Amino acid sequence: MDLTKKKCVPCEAGTGALTKEEAEKLMQQLKGWHLAADAKHLSKEFTFENFLEAMAFGNKITAVAEEEGHHPDLSIRWGRVGVELSTHAIKGLSENDFILAAKIDKIT
Repeated sequence: MDLTKKKCVPCEAGTGALTKEEAEKLMQQLKGWHLAADAKHLSKEFTFENFLEAMAFGNKITAVAEEEGHHPDLSIRWGRVGVELSTHAIKGLSENDFILAAKIDKIT
């Protein structure tokens, strides 16, 4: 199923993080994202013409993250927005991270 059609769901206590193999399979649905060697987070850097465009994109991410109830780590600097996703509650990746990544790509 298309990740952008899914909705993030709260992680239940005791839910385990995705395995590296599960994460690699979901990565096939994303373009330009990087899976960490330990498969505990994924990241992507977006580039823009200036700081104003980078900030505007950061604000768009904020709106999507709030709607999904799942929040990335962002770094915003002149012409660049870095996005890192991980599910802190389970100390690794969940499907939510991939859903949010797909939705972030959709707003670019």
